[in-house]
Amino acid sequence: MQRQVYLNGKFVPESEAKISIFDSALMFGDMVFEVTRTFQHVPFLLHEHLQRLYLGLKILEIDCGMTIDEMEHITLETVKRNSDCIPPEIDFQITHNVSRGPLKFYSSLFPEGVRPTVSINCWPLTFHLAGMASFYHSGVHCFVARQRNVPSQYIDPKIKNRSRVHYQVANLEAARVGPDAFAVLLDEHGYLTEGTGSNIFIVKSGCLMTSKPHNILRGVSRYYIIDLARKLDISCLECDIEPYDMAGADEAFLTSTPFCMLPITRFEHKPIGDGRVGQVTKKILDTWSTEVGVDIVQQAEYCASQLSNLR
Repeated sequence: MQRQVYLNGKFVPESEAKISIFDSALMFGDMVFEVTRTFQHVPFLLHEHLQRLYLGLKILEIDCGMTIDEMEHITLETVKRNSDCIPPEIDFQITHNVSRGPLKFYSSLFPEGVRPTVSINCWPLTFHLAGMASFYHSGVHCFVARQRNVPSQYIDPKIKNRSRVHYQVANLEAARVGPDAFAVLLDEHGYLTEGTGSNIFIVKSGCLMTSKPHNILRGVSRYYIIDLARKLDISCLECDIEPYDMAGADEAFLTSTPFCMLPITRFEHKPIGDGRVGQVTKKILDTWSTEVGVDIVQQAEYCASQLSNLR
């Protein structure tokens, strides 16, 4: 059974989901998107992701032709159609991509008229999580990329958009640094902003600190961590963080929708704290697992074992 993709009002097999080479997404990176994950095949914080999607669409003046409630309804239908294609032990990501559609300059090629491109697809998290499994125990090595983040007065990072070649440049540098390397980006003032698709937290004297929200993607997982910290009576500050602060932290971790949390145990080739996964990090991750009814680390390890069996 092949997974189905919602594409412009129809469900089509995944292998047949195609868009025009004249789409504004390809021509300009003019596309807003969201990635939501499931736990036990149930979308997690879907409405929060869609709220961010629709704010981005509003700012970029893209009318996708449906209300947020209609988008949520068709998303749940997409999940329903694909759930049986993915083993129950493995969760999946739901990706929304919405662009302005083919550029009007090429409208003669589209006799039915040009309109925004809307797609929703489901993809198993097997490969995403398998590669992360060992990092929950060993932690990752973060380093400051030579590539800076794009200042918000040029492209606002709070809009989750596909114009993100600066992330890819930093990822290429990370690949040269090592297999456990994750790039973090500075802003024009030298403050740590975010990773290439993740937010940053450090722990100092039991207090969480994360970058101010003005120059970063305001991650849904980031806000969820802040809420979990409140429940656990852990104070959390949104503040300017310098590389100096990361180097002097007791613990640190990254947050992102697919992997939830990954400990950082080295920064710029030096250990953070004692170089091991910290207790605050473990406590928050364990609480997250309890809240969603899925052992996040065990699921990643299961994904890794499945890929290993295939080899």
